[in-house]
Order: sequence, then structure tokens, then C-alpha cells
Amino acid sequence: MPITIKKNRMVWTAAVCLAVQLLTACERNGSLPAHSPVPDAETGEAPLYHEPGLSKYDPPIELSFVRENNDALEELLKELPGETLEHNRWTDLYEEVLGIRITYDWTEWSSIYSRKLGVSLASGDIPDIVRVNAEQLRVLSNEGLLQDLTGVYSSYATPLTRKVLGGEGSGPFDTATIDGRLMAIPETTSSIEGAMFLWIRTDWLERLGLEPPRTMDDVLAISKAFTEDDPDGNGKQDTFGLAATKYLWDPVMGLTGFMAGYGAYPGIWIKDGSGKLIYGGIQPEIKKALLVLQEMYRTGQIDREFAFKDGVKASDSIANEQVGMLYGEQWASFMAQLSREKNPQAEWQAFPLVSETGAAPKIPLPFSTNQFLAVRQGAPHPEALVKLFNLHLEKSWGATSEVERYYNAPQAVWKLSPVTPYPVRKNLDAYRELETYRRTGNASVLRDEAKTIQKRIAAYEAGGEDSETGWGWEKTYGPAGAFSILDRYEKNHQLLYESFVGAPTETMIEKEKILYNLQIDTYMDIIQGRPIGEFDEFVAQWNKLGGEQITAEVNEWYREKGGSGE
Repeated sequence: MPITIKKNRMVWTAAVCLAVQLLTACERNGSLPAHSPVPDAETGEAPLYHEPGLSKYDPPIELSFVRENNDALEELLKELPGETLEHNRWTDLYEEVLGIRITYDWTEWSSIYSRKLGVSLASGDIPDIVRVNAEQLRVLSNEGLLQDLTGVYSSYATPLTRKVLGGEGSGPFDTATIDGRLMAIPETTSSIEGAMFLWIRTDWLERLGLEPPRTMDDVLAISKAFTEDDPDGNGKQDTFGLAATKYLWDPVMGLTGFMAGYGAYPGIWIKDGSGKLIYGGIQPEIKKALLVLQEMYRTGQIDREFAFKDGVKASDSIANEQVGMLYGEQWASFMAQLSREKNPQAEWQAFPLVSETGAAPKIPLPFSTNQFLAVRQGAPHPEALVKLFNLHLEKSWGATSEVERYYNAPQAVWKLSPVTPYPVRKNLDAYRELETYRRTGNASVLRDEAKTIQKRIAAYEAGGEDSETGWGWEKTYGPAGAFSILDRYEKNHQLLYESFVGAPTETMIEKEKILYNLQIDTYMDIIQGRPIGEFDEFVAQWNKLGGEQITAEVNEWYREKGGSGE
């Protein structure tokens, strides 16, 4: 049966998991294999576990955390009788193999978790291991509350862990390194999957006799036609061209991809022609993009109430077939799929971003690693954190992996682990495996995730009762899906990685929230009709209120890293 709109009010939450690039095939299985590391032929033991980074504590030790709970975890646990956040297959594995007993000082629902964690951190009442963002990491480090993990990581990280955590280059470790010391282990997140695509209702294009866009002028022409020319054929003026939300940089229905079409990169630090790092959000290219958005808003091509709608509310326009274009990451297919509940003939496709001139634009990739695991000063076994990373990666992607037990069966059971590292290129790699399979017919090239994705795509292509759930997978991983475009982005050298990946500077910690709010308020006001001259006033204020000092600090970091910064 097609998925229902009512059921998919949870799609936005599920899709956010895909936004952090843990897009995973969730195959249901009647039974689960027992834990079975590959044994040595002579000793009957798994030689892998003789490594220091996977050695067992005897007697066992306890390691305390705090934990965020949410609806998605609760739904997952309903599928796993007898398992809880505190006692599940991952906690059992860590105790069995490593001799580490996971405990939680407290767990809390998402709505108040951050506030409670903030109070805990401010008081210095923290567990053995705490997950923090970059700003919290610097503050706790400055206060002497965390251990230096430089030697621990060097001595205990397995080759697999080093490879996986190095998938984003040195950036995540640069962020976690304060005054030359590694103060946390980064849970690396994939920057490359922050790439944007333009998703378009292709059935509307065909109905209006339009071609896919080659330039930003084409995008604007399509938006105008989708607003004024009755693309749904109902005889009413009830559609608009481009989706947007009150969070201007949302991964789906945000405006990052639109602005990139004008060479504007509002949320990242980039290099200028002299080799200096500059903040994209105050550059003159932003003005052109804002003026165009202002005109689109004035003429009804953007929902007049977008400033009051988060992603969930804005997704109603997709479900109700009111919008024909959106910018979004690769998982936007699962949001676009909402429109197919009312109209199974609704079709969307991802297209590459385009520029004003028609030349291939740069695709901005904000630095995305923002979670770090730190060890409390005084905790007796700091190396235990690295061991958890090692075993999590080993059982999910290593030589003794048991994917069906520990990763994606019956659902995304990786979420039950207190640490959740993953290979940042795994989804692009899965697409490339699928392409090789489609080209050669050789199914042996498909590894675990690619196998499950292919099953879903095949079910969609075959039709039948359950085929609709495979539509989004085909639009993401199919021959013309989003990953086919990401593959070209990379091969064409279009990816623009953020240039500043260091720990937050002192002025950032003090001023960044003020500057961010000033930026968003200014952008939003201009889109809704305020004079464009207010952008120049914003830039002056931004510099005066701390931006100029932040720029100096960022460039000092860049010089120390070997860049020019001049």
C-alpha cells in the first residue's frame, strides 16, 4: 500500500536522520544471528580482538553517559521486544567483547534534553563520556573539565577507526584540537552529502511544455509558470513555484542551493582571491540573490506564509500539490514522495544546480561535523571511549561485521549505541556499487546497504502492492537519481568545501549567536520587502558587533594551519 500522509507526519523526523547521512536500508528479518566474530582456526578466538583497541577489561568497568530520547527511538524499541535504551544488543555487545558496562546518569526527551545538558555542563556535573558540540567542547576544555585524548587515540584507535574518522580529512580533528591537544573524538558527519539539488515536478514541466533549467533565468521562468499557468490543471491559482521554510538553510526546502546559483554562499567560510578566509554571508553576491527572492515573494512564487512554517508545516505544500520546485539534499526524494499520496502520477526528479551564466556552479558544502565525544577529567579509563568507536565500526563495517544484527535489522538499530560513527562516503559508495551492478549485472559487487537499496528499487520497478515505498529510493539512488548528480559534482570538481574547520574562536563563542540572528533577520526582512540597502547596514553591523574580530581569528587559525590568511 502507498504510505499515507497521516503516517508520514513522521517522515520529516525520519528524513532528518537521512540528512545526517545515516541513510540506511532497513530490512526486516524473522530472526537475528547470534554474535559470532570470525574465530582463529587454532585457538577458536577472534584474533581481531587481541588488538589493544578491542581488548577486554577484566573485571568489567562501568562507563556513564547521558542520553537524548525521542519518538523515533521509542518507535524503534517497540520493534525490539526486551530491549531498552539501557539494555540492548549494543550494550550487551560492549560488555561481552570489551568488558564495558554502559550506564546512563539520566535520559531525557529531545524537547528538554539540550536545556538539561546545558545546566549539567555549566555546573560541571558531567558523566564519564559526554557528547558536546564544538562550542561546548571549547568551554569545557578551557575550564579544565576534560581529558587530553591525544595519546589515547594514537595508542588505541584501530586502522578501521582511523580510516573512517579520517574520511573528512583533518577537519573534524582540527575542530576537536584545542591548544594542540585532542580534547574529544569527533563523530564525523558527511559534508559531501550536504550537497544541494534542485527537485522539480517533472509532470508539471511536461504539462506546461517546459524544459529542465540550464540557467537561473530558466529556474525563474519555471517558477513563474508553476505559479501562474495552472500546472496542476485544476483551474485555480493555488500553486507556487519554489518551496521555502522559516529556517532559511534547511536541508530540504531551504535556500542554500538557490543562492549558490548566484555565487552566494551565506553560511560558510570561503577563500577570496588573495587566499584570505572570508565569511560568505556578508559578500555582495548575496544582495543579488536576495533581490530575486524578494521579487519571487512579491509575486506569489514563494508561499507568503513561509516565514511562519518549519519543515513539517511547509511539507504540507508538497503533500497538497501546491509547490513544484524545492532545493534539497539527496533525501529530499522522501519528502517529495508525499505528493504521491494524493496523486500517484506526481513525478519529481533531482537536477543539478545551475548558475546565472550557465557555467557549472560551485556546490557549497558546510563543514558538518558538530558532535564530539569527550571524557570527563578524572574518569579512570579514557581509552574506553576509543574502544567503543572501534567495536561499533567493526561490527557495522569491519571484517567481522554483522550488519543484520547490529546495523539495519529489523530497523536502524545502530541508534541504540551510545556512539554512532559511520563512513562518511558510504552512501555515495553504495550508489557507485549500484551503478556497477546496473552496468555489468554482477550482483557480487553489492555490499550490505547497496543490496538492500537494490531490493527496494527492484520492488518499485516491478510494481505491485508494496512498490510505492521504493519510489524515493529510486529517485535518490537510481541511474538518474540525486547520487548520479553528486557523482558528477565530484568528478567535475564542483564541490566547495568550507575552509574554516577549526575549533570555535573565543569571539565566536561570545558573539556568533547574535551575528547569526542578525543575518537571518536581515535576510528575512529583505525577502519580505525591506529595502536592499539594509544588507549593507547589516554588513557594517556584523563587522562592528564581532564579525571583524572573528574574521581576524579565523585567519590566524588559517595561517597556523599553513594557509596564507593574508
